[in-house]
Amino acid sequence: MHAASAPGAAIFGRSRALRPTGKVLPEHARTHNRALVLQTLYTAGAQSRADVARGTGLTRVTISDLVGDLIAEGLVIELGQREDARPGKPATLIDIDREAFHIIGVDLSEHEVFRGAVVGLDGQIIGRDEVARDGATAEAAELLVEQLVERLLARTTTPVLGIGIGSPGVVDEHGVVRSAPNLGWGDVALQDRIGARFALPVHVANDANVAVLAEHGSSHHDDLLLVKVGHGVGAGLIIGGRPVVGGGFAAGEIGHVVVGTDGGPRCACGKDGCLEAWLAVPRLTAQLAELDGAGRTAASARDDILREAGRRLGIVLAPVVGALNLSEVVLSGPTQLLDGPLHEATVDTLRTRTMAEFNRDLRLRMTEHGQDIVLRGAAVMVLSGQLGVS
Repeated sequence: MHAASAPGAAIFGRSRALRPTGKVLPEHARTHNRALVLQTLYTAGAQSRADVARGTGLTRVTISDLVGDLIAEGLVIELGQREDARPGKPATLIDIDREAFHIIGVDLSEHEVFRGAVVGLDGQIIGRDEVARDGATAEAAELLVEQLVERLLARTTTPVLGIGIGSPGVVDEHGVVRSAPNLGWGDVALQDRIGARFALPVHVANDANVAVLAEHGSSHHDDLLLVKVGHGVGAGLIIGGRPVVGGGFAAGEIGHVVVGTDGGPRCACGKDGCLEAWLAVPRLTAQLAELDGAGRTAASARDDILREAGRRLGIVLAPVVGALNLSEVVLSGPTQLLDGPLHEATVDTLRTRTMAEFNRDLRLRMTEHGQDIVLRGAAVMVLSGQLGVS
């Protein structure tokens, strides 16, 4: 029996719907109304048809027609009559069938493994798998993605709504990875390749842009910047409830911004002193590994390394925070690296480089989704792309 409010629903933050980014034209009205009904049920839980009509502003005739189609598609189910003391015939409750479909989420952002999960419609992780990357790039890395998706599909017998993939690098609206230096990818049509291989809807986007979709559900702000630290460094941005990707699909590519004028470590892109060269997980891990066995001196040197990385991050973020007057910045990545001296140094740098009176409420925090943020964001991307639900 389905409950009126599914236990896992809070994972995706039911009240945090993304705002539409385009104008609704008359010929799109039915599609828009269909998505509106699904969004209402997804966020509010079990409702009567009359409740949905009131919540959406659509007529009862329109709702009856749309709900009939959605039931026939297996997306909506009737739960039985509402138990209440109101006069008249009890209303029949309807809801999205939250067990009807699963989603495959894939995260390509880590430097040692490609990770994936079978995800429920409410964001719950149902099964996991991963493949070791072993330094694979170019075609070898693409084959690993196919292998991981195949293994994930074998973990569920429930129909799959779609496949969502978060990839590092610049990814365009057609799911083509235009540039991902760490994977040796340039103009890789990953969305088309995986779609053709498995005959399912596929959605591919930059990993940080995917991650911020999951974070938006648990945030209290419509303006949000998420910094994703993994094999590389990128940022996802939502302004006024709308994802920002930029005209060249490279909004948030802060990893390849050179920090300061004092040079710095060589980056995979060929420049010196990029934020990624200071902050990416492989870089920090290698630096810290060199300190093993040095006792108290190592502890102090470790903090110095992390503080310098945090300072560089703060230098890059300060003009963004100042220009957009952001109230919340979220960090996603290994807690043992980001939470502590690095976090403190980032906050201190932001405070000294922005106007305190306009940014006194700025909050810098770690994500609440841990290492699953891209996997859950990938599921949100599929929900939005296939059902118009966020």
